[in-house]
Amino acid sequence: MRIGIVGGGINGLCCAWVLAQAGHEVDLYERNTLASQTSRASSKLLHGGLRYLEQYEFRLVREALKERDAWLQRVPELTSPLRLVLPIYQGSQRQRWLVGAGLFLYDHLAGKSILPPAQWLTVETLLQRDPQLKAKGLLGGYAFSDGQMDDHRLALWVAEQARLAGANLHEHSDVSAIDTQGHVHIADSRYSHDRVINVGGPWAVTLLEQSGIPPPYRLDTVRGSHLVLERECPQAYLLEVPDERRIFFVLPWQGKTLVGTTEVRQQAHEPIECSVAERDYLLAAYNHYTTAPLSAVNINSTFAGIRPLLYSAADPRKATREYALDRQGQLINVFGGKWTTSLALAHKVQQQLL
Repeated sequence: MRIGIVGGGINGLCCAWVLAQAGHEVDLYERNTLASQTSRASSKLLHGGLRYLEQYEFRLVREALKERDAWLQRVPELTSPLRLVLPIYQGSQRQRWLVGAGLFLYDHLAGKSILPPAQWLTVETLLQRDPQLKAKGLLGGYAFSDGQMDDHRLALWVAEQARLAGANLHEHSDVSAIDTQGHVHIADSRYSHDRVINVGGPWAVTLLEQSGIPPPYRLDTVRGSHLVLERECPQAYLLEVPDERRIFFVLPWQGKTLVGTTEVRQQAHEPIECSVAERDYLLAAYNHYTTAPLSAVNINSTFAGIRPLLYSAADPRKATREYALDRQGQLINVFGGKWTTSLALAHKVQQQLL
């Protein structure tokens, strides 16, 4: 089949790779450069999504954990195992037994993982690993496994695999409209395909609307902002924002400390950048857990990306990271999705072609 793919983020690139390997004639259209938006502005994690368990998204977590391990084995030069700690303090929003039960389930859903299971660490062990961790009220913590990646380089690695499989990847090709007959419109030209896959991430619904096609799903476009701090990170953490149930990450990244992420609704057409309010929010959350607080002058850089979440009525923290596929004639639309499960999503798109 002649396949047209609209969107050069990680999900589009994985679709191009899988479909080209299957023998299809693939043309991918990206309005900017490949993986230049959301796919390079992640938290750099290959993870199952521990917090998704609180929303009972067991299918997604199981799939993501298997895909996490697969990425670590597939491209070890751009990925690495990561051991995170979730400390428990007096007054934490989640009690020790609840966190322990969640991590037991997390490891169970991972099956025969290549990574070690969770374990309890004493206060002494935690402070030995990170002497600057706030000790007041600390009861201990759980160490658990996930993975870390260079998201942009890994996405470009996928792009190269797609090219080697025969896919044609067109950058700076701004698609203005698509239709259910398999046509892709770019400027004054129309390109015909047997199938068109709309995998524009946060902009998938926008493309349908400007094409006059009613979208079957609504998306939450939610900004996630990050700080890169001028400090080495001795230990990766999953932490609760003080006095909130939401969590944030503190991660080692290129010899510095990566802190993220926020969840702020925004329109896909608005500038995608970390606001001053988000910067202060993340810095305050980080300083709550360290005996050596930092200020804005210690921020090396900031970055932000928007995630396409399937709509949740009022609270983006409760929006699902699940993805959905929709078929209309020769058009297949992809809504939602996350970095770790991009290849699994691509295989489901392949099944939809039939």
